[in-house]
Amino acid sequence: MNKKILILSVFVVASCGLAYELIAGAMSSYLLGDSILQFSTIIGCYLFAMGVGAHFSRYVRDDDVLSRFVDIELAVGLIGGLSAAILFMTFSWMAAPFRTLLYVMVFLIGALVGMEVPLVMRALNSRQTEFSELVSRVLTFDYLGALAVSLLFPLVLSPYLGLVRTGFLFGMLNVGVGLWTIWVFRAELKNLTSRFLRACAVMLVLVAGFAMSDRMVAWGEHGLFGDQIVYSTTTPYQRLVITRWKDDTRLYINGNLQFSSRDEYRYHEALVHPVLEALPWARRVLVLGGGDGLALREILRYPQVEHVTVVDLDPAMTAAFTTRPELAKLNNNSFSDKRVTVVNADAAVWLRNNGDMFDAAIVDFPDPSSFALGKLYSVPFYDLVKKHLAAKGLMVVQSTSPFFAPHAYWTINSTLREVGMRTWPYHAYVPSFGEWGFILASPQLDYVPPTSYRLPMRYLNVDTTREMFIFPPDMQPLPMAPNRLNTQSLVHEFEQDWNRVIR
Repeated sequence: MNKKILILSVFVVASCGLAYELIAGAMSSYLLGDSILQFSTIIGCYLFAMGVGAHFSRYVRDDDVLSRFVDIELAVGLIGGLSAAILFMTFSWMAAPFRTLLYVMVFLIGALVGMEVPLVMRALNSRQTEFSELVSRVLTFDYLGALAVSLLFPLVLSPYLGLVRTGFLFGMLNVGVGLWTIWVFRAELKNLTSRFLRACAVMLVLVAGFAMSDRMVAWGEHGLFGDQIVYSTTTPYQRLVITRWKDDTRLYINGNLQFSSRDEYRYHEALVHPVLEALPWARRVLVLGGGDGLALREILRYPQVEHVTVVDLDPAMTAAFTTRPELAKLNNNSFSDKRVTVVNADAAVWLRNNGDMFDAAIVDFPDPSSFALGKLYSVPFYDLVKKHLAAKGLMVVQSTSPFFAPHAYWTINSTLREVGMRTWPYHAYVPSFGEWGFILASPQLDYVPPTSYRLPMRYLNVDTTREMFIFPPDMQPLPMAPNRLNTQSLVHEFEQDWNRVIR
């Protein structure tokens, strides 16, 4: 019976070990971007630390194996359980030591986890378990535990519990293994009462942290964003936070500002109207991204538009801007317009599986700060959009800042041209973002910027429109290679550009 308990412990500790690794990778990707770099370096550091821990496990005396195993479970549970909360608070309130603390914690957790399995194997070996049975059982349950967490983490734990609460949950599981071991092997353990009290104290800390996770996240996000948080949610795709200060409502996705209600009209007028004013015959419009409905609001001002299809990945995004009165007010209840069809799907998959044609396409994705987003700015993706666009139709792409991220901006331009599009880059000043860039593209149209607008505008007129298509000497074009799917050079260019200007 004792052997079975030790084997089941391997399943739990393997699950917990992988969970801490995934939490650290997801947390650093969410806060720092560049998911491949973050996951690669964290996995490397974690595996190296496990090797160090496995090596040092040899120095545990045979008669202390179970005692040290309990101590390690309590240490892993405490450090791993608190890791997400500590990292998030550190980044929110004092970002400078975040990277150092991240890798110190990953190394400590990895070293402790690396000691667990060797100690369990030694405990089993002392109970006269055959070597072949010992290795096969331990490794089988180790890998099964890893499989369970690798499936549960993206599908259930991260979207529904969140990273902070998930950390506390697995910390409690580690401490639970420690308590279980104390009870089952109480006749063999030294200092039983002391260990039991320590385990209960650590469990109490983790339970309290689990119960207060929402408050911790709210406090941390207040430090990160500054303003009052009026809505926040973690979805399977992203973290959405909406803040308000006086008359300023702001949307953040994964910590990055998407709009401020004080000046978003500048951005969305510049995004939509240079396209639709040039296409008075446009009846069908495609919006890719734009789940806040603000671009949709501008499109629906044109009476000739008969149908708009909005394809946005996250149903929580479109639902929030449909059902929450303060958010629906920003887009004039655009999602309730009978001319609108909302599709919550991956844009690339939807384009491949759908045969509809459109007169205009508004491509309003978040910046290419990760490889998941970078694919939406690639040669294959723009080729898909082109196949759904009328020959004399127009598409526009929000293209980050030509001033702060010039290499990324002109990479997007080169990518559109690579699929046979004619392009017309332009830019507009949006106070919340600074100088911001867009690129118009068409398969065959000879585009001329509008000299007047049929609709009243708050920002655009003949003068501002003319200036948008003129690039001053400090924003001149750069010869960049197109963004191909297998290399995703755009993501690297974007990260390098912004790292030069962000302090």
